[in-house]
Amino acid sequence: MEVPLTPLEFARRTRRLYGDYEGVVDGELRLTYEQFFDRCDRWSSALETLGTARGDRVAYIAPNTHAQLESYYAVPQLGAVLVPVNYRLAPDDFAYIVNHSGSKILCAHADHLDDVDKVRSQMPGVEHFVALEGARDGWEDYEELLGAAGTRFTKPLLDETDLLTINYTSGTTARPKGVMITHRNAYMNVVGTLLHLRIGLGERYLWTLPMFHANGWTYTWTVTAAGATHICLRKVDPALVFEMLRTEAATWLCAAPTVLISLATCPEEARGRVTPGVNVVTAGAAPAPATIERLEQDLGWTVTQVYGLTETAPFITVCEQRAHHDQLGLEQRSAIKARQGVELITSGELMVLGDDGSEVPWDGETLGEIVVRGNVVMKGYFEDPDATRDVMGDGWFHTGDAAVTHPDGYVEIRDRIKDVIISGGENISSIEVEAALLRHPAVQEAAVVGLPDIRWGEAPHAFVVLKPSSSVTEEELIAFVRDRIAHFKIPRGVHFVDTLPKTATGKIQKFVLRQGASAVSRQ
Repeated sequence: MEVPLTPLEFARRTRRLYGDYEGVVDGELRLTYEQFFDRCDRWSSALETLGTARGDRVAYIAPNTHAQLESYYAVPQLGAVLVPVNYRLAPDDFAYIVNHSGSKILCAHADHLDDVDKVRSQMPGVEHFVALEGARDGWEDYEELLGAAGTRFTKPLLDETDLLTINYTSGTTARPKGVMITHRNAYMNVVGTLLHLRIGLGERYLWTLPMFHANGWTYTWTVTAAGATHICLRKVDPALVFEMLRTEAATWLCAAPTVLISLATCPEEARGRVTPGVNVVTAGAAPAPATIERLEQDLGWTVTQVYGLTETAPFITVCEQRAHHDQLGLEQRSAIKARQGVELITSGELMVLGDDGSEVPWDGETLGEIVVRGNVVMKGYFEDPDATRDVMGDGWFHTGDAAVTHPDGYVEIRDRIKDVIISGGENISSIEVEAALLRHPAVQEAAVVGLPDIRWGEAPHAFVVLKPSSSVTEEELIAFVRDRIAHFKIPRGVHFVDTLPKTATGKIQKFVLRQGASAVSRQ
């Protein structure tokens, strides 16, 4: 009586029970779940006609459109493997990922056809180039292929350990690595998400998070499982997000901290009337407590932080709200919400280990590395056994994140291990210093790194982006921070910059900042 654990099971149930519910909104296009899954079946049939079989890889380069969402069902129900590509990468990166994954079919949105054409000759293994929109010479038309297809296709007997997706990491210092996510990995993450972040039947989810990013944190399947509505958003613009929240009555969204900052600091004249009661899920980096305060106090939203990595499907902790948190003041409550939290019921075991390999005390001070093991941890890196062995060869997945465990068991990341600043023998968390900087009303973004120092070996230096029409001097900002953190943690210098260097998924590239102010100015 056992059946494989796969997110396709959520599609079966929702189609049966909520087929007449509005499932997907993409601009003027509105699809019931029955209409959406009919399209998925037709695309599965079309892919089979194009020669796609079990185990084959199908790559996509697209923003958050209904066609991209369809790939998360149409490709895996054939037994094939979806390769969602970060559309913000360069053409050479597209070619590398498509070739490394061995993708036979490449589907691309109109915005990216030119970039793909630049490197088409470098992808000899691709048998079909399909334009999701804007088809032209050399490209097959998605809608034409789908419209000509029937709804019948071969449904293989899936194993839950089969590959579902290969998600490539950002590759900031080396070539991207292909994270192999199985049907079981994704299923368990979806169940955990539904248990802890309770999006419900008929609610409406706004796609502010890229679907390619760790499979949209599995909300590509989570929203469907809940019988909620997917509202596609092709480009994140703060004013447009506020408009969509109003016009589409969206109740949920996910966003990295960089997007939260843009929403929290969006001018009133641009954002218009704010819809209260929105549930916000954030991850990817630790949001500053000040950002959480602005969203909850000024906008009336509820922010929950989760933590994970592409390699963990992705969630492994959630900052659960406990009853006594409501009795705390706003600043204290926001500080707790900025922690990574506790294990999800479904994610498996998590510990913070010290240099000696034993769990650190729950004192909120002793630093160690977060390690995990459980049902959400990836199968490994695609075609890279050495890299797989490096991070999980001892039976634990080593995250590379330096953290402490508080007396209540809540984990709090203090840095990436490589980003911890060691000044005069003292460990300094760049995240703590950044949080203090972000409390200044003129500061929009801040990043802190250790730079060489004759006396201390290295010392913290800040790179700061100011809000439009705001000003503050280096001396004023350092004095502001001095009142909030220990003096040895205070930045020795502040560099004001127009932008911070970021990866294609919005994470700050601290290795660039460590090259100094001149390197940042060249970006």
